[in-house]
Amino acid sequence: MEQLFSAFYRKLEEIDMRFERYLKNQINWKNRLIAITGARGTGKTTMLLQHIKKRYGTNPENVLFVSLDNIYFTTNKLYSLADDFYSHGGRELYLDEVHKYPTWAQEIKNIYDDFPKLKIVFTGSSMLQIFKADADLSRRVRHYQLFGLSFREFLIYEGLLKKTQKSFALEDILENHVSIAQKLNKKITVLPAFQKYLKYGYYPYYQEDIAGYGERVLQTFNTIIESDLPNVENIDFYSINRIKKLFYILSEMVPFTPNISQLSQTVDVTRVSLMNYLQLLAKAHCVLFLEQKATGMRQMVKPEKIYLQNTNYSYALAQNPEVGNLRETFFFNQLQQKHKVSYAKHTDFCIDDKFYFEIGGKNKSTKQIKDLNNAFLALDGITVGFRNEIPLWLFGFLY
Repeated sequence: MEQLFSAFYRKLEEIDMRFERYLKNQINWKNRLIAITGARGTGKTTMLLQHIKKRYGTNPENVLFVSLDNIYFTTNKLYSLADDFYSHGGRELYLDEVHKYPTWAQEIKNIYDDFPKLKIVFTGSSMLQIFKADADLSRRVRHYQLFGLSFREFLIYEGLLKKTQKSFALEDILENHVSIAQKLNKKITVLPAFQKYLKYGYYPYYQEDIAGYGERVLQTFNTIIESDLPNVENIDFYSINRIKKLFYILSEMVPFTPNISQLSQTVDVTRVSLMNYLQLLAKAHCVLFLEQKATGMRQMVKPEKIYLQNTNYSYALAQNPEVGNLRETFFFNQLQQKHKVSYAKHTDFCIDDKFYFEIGGKNKSTKQIKDLNNAFLALDGITVGFRNEIPLWLFGFLY
């Protein structure tokens, strides 16, 4: 266990404290069992280490952080580590990458039950089925999900806005977007920064190598499909290759209105397999499904449209992605963190079954929404809006 503490302390010494993700202050760290899931690269590990360092310093004796892909666990059980740690006064155990450890759910449940004074915080892939795991964790765990950087966070990360810059509720933006935009435009030159965000601002690791960022994004996708997915789902090599093929086909067609029969022929799989692969891509935060407002059996049918999960994927896969697709993908991506985004017959999106949005460039007219209540235009290329015309970039301040 000494080597685990040494590696832990080294990580604490090196962790950068200058920027913290939105979720860190939303978590109730007093809970005894906390799960944090999210796509690879969104910053889950960094967030845990920042929390520990800020609260306990660089060498706490009763706290341990360990990644479950550590070679230590090839010959040692997680439960045994917890037992040893607890008997030596350990009280907080932080477990990273739990999806890399086959019996994580059962052992975490047993640790929780057997060591009542021990707090457990664990992270895992966005594909992790916490509430469907072999052990019943649903009554015990408090679950949080971490998304990629919002446009607001990107601006803070870039040093263009202060750390104290707050997010805004959707209703606040709809009602007060003019005054909000005016104040923000006094602080930043927003449109050039927005274009940078669309290209490389969703994953925090972009600052390590902006020039090679697109390649890194695709490498991350491959790791998700080739490594994380098999650790969570019972899936073979043939399926992995078909899922990768499906993703690349979709990237050339988004926003894609699915023809499942035609798409299954193109990918060379059955309709049932195709639907399963699409669900896996969505769970992995690689694509977004735009579905109709529906209940019951209608929820089982294919989505109305499919988008890539974020605009950085679009740029990684194509040098000049279609601008309309980028606009809609950005809006969908930023809204889905807090709101229900669904298909609308007369507009691009319906939000929370209440608000209707048409997405477009600065010259788009209100003709399409003039007969709808609670309808708005989200317009690219403008710094300040007017009435129900709202700058598209402002929806990046929702979290």
